[in-house]
Amino acid sequence: MVPSGHLATTPPTAAASPAEIDTVTLGDLSSDSGWRRPVLLDRELIVLTTGGHGLAEVDFRSLPCRPGTLLRLRTGQVLRCALPQLDATVVRWQPEALYGLDVVDDDVPTWVQLAGEDEDAIINEVSQLTVDASRHRDTRAARSLLRHQLGVLLLRLSMLPTRTGPPSRPEDETFRRLFREVERGYQATRRVEDYADRLGCSVRTLTRACLAITGRSAKQVVDERVALQASRLLAATDEPVARIGRHLGFTEATNFGRFFAREVGMSPGAFRAACERPAPPPVVRPRPPLDIGVDIRRT
Repeated sequence: MVPSGHLATTPPTAAASPAEIDTVTLGDLSSDSGWRRPVLLDRELIVLTTGGHGLAEVDFRSLPCRPGTLLRLRTGQVLRCALPQLDATVVRWQPEALYGLDVVDDDVPTWVQLAGEDEDAIINEVSQLTVDASRHRDTRAARSLLRHQLGVLLLRLSMLPTRTGPPSRPEDETFRRLFREVERGYQATRRVEDYADRLGCSVRTLTRACLAITGRSAKQVVDERVALQASRLLAATDEPVARIGRHLGFTEATNFGRFFAREVGMSPGAFRAACERPAPPPVVRPRPPLDIGVDIRRT
């Protein structure tokens, strides 16, 4: 996890981690057993709830958890368990663990309540990976074994039955391209014109796609991504507000403060203070961009 006082928003190198793939308990993710503040994730995670009932806050959204609930969390997101009595097995890995494997986990749900044969199969995969990660370490064969086990686990999750969604629209691919470009460039620019130039289309095309998929303009989509990142850093680190603003492209702290208040509804300082209270913090209006187009209630 990212220690307080460090502004880390990119994955560490493999050398900085004790293991490319490993498993831990939910309590190992936070140095504070009460989870008084969110944790900024520096690795890819799968969290499989094994006991208890409670809530997990992922990017300030509360998700219900009980035995059989599975969460797929990504580097850079923030996690807080509002009720620490949850028990869970956590599979962690560096992104390079999947290099060379024919695995694309874009279809893995953010939240899913497992049931039936799917639950049995996935629990078995996680259990075996946990055993092998503990028994077999620091050997080439073990590294290959764990990589393939992780790949199988992700493939099983991507094949879970899904709810039938609306037919594919022409705007879907445009929006996905914009979404990927915003992920790469939101720290450098918030201008929709810049993204239109990079994607070889017009601002009107991007706005039409965003309105069709999300009900929001392209400018709102970009600004909400910036506000989400600001919220993550305010909640999970001790970095000064001005430095967070500079990191996100604001040369003046006052401009960052006005932007954040407009998007979230309170000042950066007030938001940070709210995140340190037991009650769940406010949600970035109206929802984090990372959940756009993802059915988190997949069953």
